[in-house]
Amino acid sequence: VFTKLIAEAAVASGATVIIFSNNLSGKAIAPRLSARLKAGLVAGAVALPDIANGFVVKKNVFSGKAFAHVSVNTPIKIISLNPNSYSITTKDATAEVIPFAATLEEAKVKVIATNKVEGEVPLTEAEIVISGGRGLKGPENWALVTDLAKLLGAGTAWSRRVADINWRPQHEQVGQTGIAIAPNLYFAIGISGAIQHLAGVNRSETIVVINKDPEAPFFKAADYGIVGDA
Repeated sequence: VFTKLIAEAAVASGATVIIFSNNLSGKAIAPRLSARLKAGLVAGAVALPDIANGFVVKKNVFSGKAFAHVSVNTPIKIISLNPNSYSITTKDATAEVIPFAATLEEAKVKVIATNKVEGEVPLTEAEIVISGGRGLKGPENWALVTDLAKLLGAGTAWSRRVADINWRPQHEQVGQTGIAIAPNLYFAIGISGAIQHLAGVNRSETIVVINKDPEAPFFKAADYGIVGDA
């Protein structure tokens, strides 16, 4: 339904560039819209397009280990931007709001229930995330993370190893095989920083690492590091 609506609006307005957030909705709609409009798509862009020489979009590849610069040559172009992918700037500009009416068919898929986790800050919306790893030794020590999260109004997360051994629930796992997040502040406590974990958190604005091992890989990605006991 959203794809059909946006396609109609794009054609009616003569839009040549369509921008999504690279969130759950963007990941679902952008590819469908790309197929419908025969538009080139770059998903997960980490910067605004370079239009000095055509239309070139920068994005992460190989789980964040490298960048690709993708040239889009179709008449209509679609990009989805990762959170925290570019700095905010203020410019003098006015946006025109144009009324638009579309005829929509009945949805083929209906949401019959929405079950939300109560009393927690959703990971994808949290500006601060406190994350714990196997270095915390066991479930009896998770209060260190949860108490700090309550004080800061933060979300809580865990490394894959913690989720695999059922110390914490799977829906709080961050990393390449879990949730990818981009908070303003990310604390990694007792996490070594394997590339699979970094792939899910390397878009964080500021990373703080606490680990007893001074050789932990995570320190190379950290903005601030504390070598010590959590």
